[in-house]
Amino acid sequence: MKRPDAGCAIAIRVTTRSSKPGIGDWRKDADGREELEIRVSAAPTDGEANAAVIKLLAKKLGIPRSSIEIVSGESSRHKRIALAIDEAELRTRLS
Repeated sequence: MKRPDAGCAIAIRVTTRSSKPGIGDWRKDADGREELEIRVSAAPTDGEANAAVIKLLAKKLGIPRSSIEIVSGESSRHKRIALAIDEAELRTRLS
């Protein structure tokens, strides 16, 4: 995916193997930065959890999966995601 000209990047915290997949609340991390909680049922194996995160966000936000990119943290629970949607619209669609 090309980085969108109009879009945003957000921090997320992923919980894998969750019995209740979904998108949680915005929370502060240990450094005081805001991140979005996301729970997926997939295991963190062979990129399955990353694919599940992208699929879940695309469905919830109503945008194509190709409009979402993991910028950093592919093997970490703390990730940075680039989205082809502005932050105000993102927060509206998540509420």
